[in-house]
Amino acid sequence: MSPGVATAQQQAELLKDQGNMYFKKERLGAAIDAYTEAITLCPVVPTYWTNRALCHRKRNEWERVEADCRKALELDKDSVKAHYMLGLALLQSKQHGEAIKQLEKALELGRGGKPGTYMVEEIWQELAKARYSDWQQAALIREQRQQELKYLCERLLKQDFEKRLALANESTAPKQQKPVEIDGVIHLDDEDEAASEDGKSGNSRKDLTANHEIHLATLKDVFDKAGTPDQPVEVPDHLCCKITMDIFRDPVITPSGVTYERATLVEHLRKVGKFDPLTRTSLTADQIIPNLAMKEAVEAYLDDHGWAYKTW
Repeated sequence: MSPGVATAQQQAELLKDQGNMYFKKERLGAAIDAYTEAITLCPVVPTYWTNRALCHRKRNEWERVEADCRKALELDKDSVKAHYMLGLALLQSKQHGEAIKQLEKALELGRGGKPGTYMVEEIWQELAKARYSDWQQAALIREQRQQELKYLCERLLKQDFEKRLALANESTAPKQQKPVEIDGVIHLDDEDEAASEDGKSGNSRKDLTANHEIHLATLKDVFDKAGTPDQPVEVPDHLCCKITMDIFRDPVITPSGVTYERATLVEHLRKVGKFDPLTRTSLTADQIIPNLAMKEAVEAYLDDHGWAYKTW
């Protein structure tokens, strides 16, 4: 490496440090300028781009956040900060699907790091909000379509009822008998009267009205059940941490077979003691492993229920 390149990198690092100092003091404009100079000197360092993106985020300059994060990901596709802030920026432009993908990637990468070194909980919270918002939008569309279909079905049922009622009224209405001459003798034709009597059986106004009400009640029941998946639900206990009693974000399992939320268990081991909170058996941080089966179960449950459960 030539001396000139080394000097440029050293200067860029000094500018980054200045930017960090300005950022801590909430001097965002000065911080952005420092990070920009660092990028100019050494544009291949992803941290400079994510640091500047963080400043833009503080100023709600979301288009700039997106641009800087995309550049950082070109340089480092595993940057947790870049995926996370890009997800937040995409949410601002209502790109929920892509935003969720970015936040999921940030959560995956954050979980893979050393426990407690990154804001896994914060990423989870934002991901849950994004998924809930996406679910709400989809649920609203489903509800509108179901209401339109229900209204159409009710209208068709009403038309059918009124048609049957008219036919029934017509068949039961008294009709004028016509005289018929048979062998020189005048008779009154009673066929219409017989047909009228036949029309009364099973087609009375009372029967038709009762059937119509049954059809409407059945229709309501069908649409009520169709809307059930879009109702808020309670998460089962087995999908919740036994300490926090909240849904698992990053479940881990101990040698005793008990599953906990990673951050909660690590905090217990650090502050309370090196033992399993429930079984009281000896336990250290290097003995806990991710519970992938529980993680998949939580994801499947929330997907099946449209994230109708608010996880924040």
